Amino acid sequence: MKRTPRLALTVLVAAVMSACTSMKSHDELSNKVQDARHSGGIPAALQQLDASVSSDADRAELLYNMERGELLRLNKQLDESTKTFLKADAKVQEWEDTAKTNPSKLLGMLGASLISERLKAYEGRDYEKVWLTTRLAMNRLGANDLENARVDIKRTHEREAVIAEFRSKETDAAENEAKSKGANVQGKDINGYPVETLNDPEVLKLKNGYQNALSHYLAGFVYEVTNEPGLAAPGYRKAIELKPDSGVLEEGLRGLDARTSFTQKRKQRMTDTLFVIEAGSAPARKSRSFTLPVWISGKLRTVSISYPVIEPSHEPLLNNLVVNGQSFKLESVVDLNVMARRELKEDMPGMIFRNVTRAIAKGVVQDQLEKKAGLLGAVIGSVASAVTEQADDRIWRTLPGRVYVARGYLPEGEHRLTVAGRDLGAVKVGGQYAMVPVRLYDDSVIQGPVSSFGTLAAAPVADTKPANEAVKPADKAGEKAADKPGKKSKKAKAAEAAKPVNG
Repeated sequence: MKRTPRLALTVLVAAVMSACTSMKSHDELSNKVQDARHSGGIPAALQQLDASVSSDADRAELLYNMERGELLRLNKQLDESTKTFLKADAKVQEWEDTAKTNPSKLLGMLGASLISERLKAYEGRDYEKVWLTTRLAMNRLGANDLENARVDIKRTHEREAVIAEFRSKETDAAENEAKSKGANVQGKDINGYPVETLNDPEVLKLKNGYQNALSHYLAGFVYEVTNEPGLAAPGYRKAIELKPDSGVLEEGLRGLDARTSFTQKRKQRMTDTLFVIEAGSAPARKSRSFTLPVWISGKLRTVSISYPVIEPSHEPLLNNLVVNGQSFKLESVVDLNVMARRELKEDMPGMIFRNVTRAIAKGVVQDQLEKKAGLLGAVIGSVASAVTEQADDRIWRTLPGRVYVARGYLPEGEHRLTVAGRDLGAVKVGGQYAMVPVRLYDDSVIQGPVSSFGTLAAAPVADTKPANEAVKPADKAGEKAADKPGKKSKKAKAAEAAKPVNG
């Protein structure tokens, strides 16, 4: 037991020496990247992000490649974006393999948090892991690569299962670690922490902090395009479960049989178009300090402990998409701010246990420094503790804030889009199915590549008569009937057919 303070002191001093280089703030970097984008566009943002890494090890990091992949996607470098996302995905697959085969190895890394949460290797937020395969699937769809999009969709489902199993083990391990250090923690509220940000109705309404409705609706859409309605139905059903009372999502399931019937495919003359509209930016995690009383050597000490805080988003909701003057219902299916707060809420019990363990360890060091060096030692210990005590602010910041979907039938050709009175430009659709991705990024509108799958049925060929053949009375009667008032022209019929899937 006598070695513990000496060992803790050694570790603490080493941590202080490396604090300036090892505990970088991702929030500060994200702000610099955003400033660069405002002044010089996406290329300048990419340049700023690339300037933040200086070694091959840094360039292989998960968060760097997630941020870079998203910026490349926004810069319309789809192939490069996919390659970069695959580098990030390789890191997540390493985590998955370890979580499945040797979870104790990951759980053993909890000790890294005895100095600071920021010193732990970044393994990605749970919802980010799911978003990564979803982003890959969207990139593949943009390249009309249905085969690999289908693979990414399948991996998304498998990834969710691994996350669910591992997180329950992690919280138990953190609690046991805290208790072994003499902590008596019940997961109660942290004095002064804004718990209302984690307990508001939007956060509590989510089923968990890693599954999202878009990923599963996209799964249904991909399986529908590949003519696998038996697999599409569970995707649509899960999306509804994750985001209830959504007319667009419900119609995805309700109209599936009709849309995939042989008769519909044979007669389909309009493109079934899915719009994915993304707006805003993902939230920031801010480090905030709180005090925690701990008993050390029979004496009550106050130790500074930091926790991340995510402020709620106040961006107005979008609810209407206009295509060539025709209104389509636009519904929010994912709110990344709410998801980030739900993920933080789920991680908070384990974080409390880890922080109490860390507070006790730092309290012991301060106690020993005070005994050996008096008041000066106590001051040094307090300063060292404050320098290393920074909450983990790493989070995938280039993702959108909210994702909306709308779906309807459109005639092949070019169409102009408007949302909330804002002109989004023109897009060209065609085929049996199309997906149109658009990102509203502050003052910019960024259109992604439009996916197109399948071929519409050819229009019936009109009967023709030889030029010298006399017109029969029945034909004349038909001509007169067609000229009567109330008869709809082909143009009018096409306009009437161009209605949203959800009505």
